[in-house]
Amino acid sequence: MEPSLELRPGTSVRARLAAQGLRATIRPVLTHWPLSARALRPAFAIDLAAPLALPAPRWARVERVAFDGFCAEWVRAPGADESRAVLYFHGGGFFSCGLRTHRRMVARLAAAAGAPVLSVGYRQLPAAPLATSVADCADAYRWLLGQGVDASRIAVAGDSAGGFLAFAAPLRAMAAGLPAPGAIVALSPLTDLDHTAKVAHDNARLDAYLPARRVERLAGLLTEGAVPLDPLVSPVNADLAALPPVLIQVGSTEMLLPDAELMAERLAAAGVPCRLQVWEGQVHVFQVLADLVPEGVAALHEAGAFVREHTLPRAEPPARRRPRRRRRALAA
Repeated sequence: MEPSLELRPGTSVRARLAAQGLRATIRPVLTHWPLSARALRPAFAIDLAAPLALPAPRWARVERVAFDGFCAEWVRAPGADESRAVLYFHGGGFFSCGLRTHRRMVARLAAAAGAPVLSVGYRQLPAAPLATSVADCADAYRWLLGQGVDASRIAVAGDSAGGFLAFAAPLRAMAAGLPAPGAIVALSPLTDLDHTAKVAHDNARLDAYLPARRVERLAGLLTEGAVPLDPLVSPVNADLAALPPVLIQVGSTEMLLPDAELMAERLAAAGVPCRLQVWEGQVHVFQVLADLVPEGVAALHEAGAFVREHTLPRAEPPARRRPRRRRRALAA
């Protein structure tokens, strides 16, 4: 089986301007920000300040859900189908962002999918290593099943680091005997903690704001200094055969393009249907910029359509009636 490669050509003026702005402002910060437990502590302020720039739409209903050690929230759009759900894991490099930074995008996804979204604020660096983040997300999936939502009607989704979790959490849950979800949607996912391919790729210098060389240090923090890295920590190296259909969206110039391509290849080799969408000139997780970038809106609509396709029950074909035999008219 080969992955389905879908190229989305064309880059809007607003998308190009957004890339230039991120290159001038965010890239220097991420390049020089010290990656240490102490230096990462102030990153939580990004999520606290997010509602000022990214408020939830007025039509969205938000309901907090408490877990043991972390929290989540339901985000609903009008007319949500409560028999289905999207389980969403935010990105942020496992050390920043959270429920607030992603609430506006998650609300758009909820509207596009026609289903409520459970957005998970899993524990992350510096308070918790990768293993804890994965466990929290798997626990959220277990809880969702316990609420009576059928696994086939759940789509698991995430962006960047959350894209890593969108694969890792179902794999962990399935290893514990839980059923597979109906679909997975990964937006610009990190799938491999090995930095080698990312640093060697042309996109290491083309990416608008992600510095490829920081991945090695980040991986060390996530795995608590384990050297060499256990390849099985990365979902791209796992046994993927039992996963459901997958949609991956990625920008053509971003640093994580090799991760998206490798995961698509591994999924196809395992017999898992996978659609890989490569959006020309788009920045990392351009969907979160949907208010500025029209391609972000289009991508979320496609993600929502994919969720609907794989979580809505399929109508059974009507049973064919056997033709009635005509009775021969009796001779008078």
